[in-house]
Amino acid sequence: MSESRIDLPNIDTALFQQPDAQRLMAPERATHAPRFLLLYGSLRERSFSRLAAEEAARILSALGGETRMFNPSGLPLVDDAPHDHPKVRELHELVQWAESMVWSSPERHGAMTGLMKTQIDWIPLSVGAVRPTQGKTLAVMQVSGGSQSFNAVNQMRVLGRWMRMLTVPNQSSVAKAYQEFDEAGRMKPSAYYDRIVDVMEELMKFTLLTRDVAPYLVDRYSERKESAEALSRRVNQAAI
Repeated sequence: MSESRIDLPNIDTALFQQPDAQRLMAPERATHAPRFLLLYGSLRERSFSRLAAEEAARILSALGGETRMFNPSGLPLVDDAPHDHPKVRELHELVQWAESMVWSSPERHGAMTGLMKTQIDWIPLSVGAVRPTQGKTLAVMQVSGGSQSFNAVNQMRVLGRWMRMLTVPNQSSVAKAYQEFDEAGRMKPSAYYDRIVDVMEELMKFTLLTRDVAPYLVDRYSERKESAEALSRRVNQAAI
């Protein structure tokens, strides 16, 4: 069907845009190292979610990335402290710095930990006109004390979508994690380790591919329409 014959009476044609290949290709590419923030979901001295995140950080660094890890110790419960609490402010600053994130949680009672959820809940969907997570890439990982499960990574995928992040297809789930790390806290060679390498390679590629065009990738007709209507209301009110 030709474009001239398509009848879309509910669409504002002034705001309905054909994809712009030039904007998607982003002729000017950033040259700095991709920036990754890693979050983990346990405060145990020997936290396997932290150890897995540290392995992921090493791999990302070897791939050419810059990594930072947030220590959630001392982070208050959501709504139990002001937004200028030092740990909350630290988390917000790291999220705004990052171009990509890795979430690594234990599975506890068939779900991600409360600590993992608390960190995510403290991340705002918007700060003024800035959306700290929208269009950024995300990889999810979990560790389990028993057999392999995907409950935590599945939940984190839902949250990543809610935060308007681009979650990569691959993921890591490490079963019987207590067997997979040596006394020094380094992960032993295994198919589980190889999967983490796979996930970090994919995350790096997706980040390089999308970071320069992220605002355009998540640009939405409904939000352009809402912005246009809001502008119209302000202009009309000013004319009264």
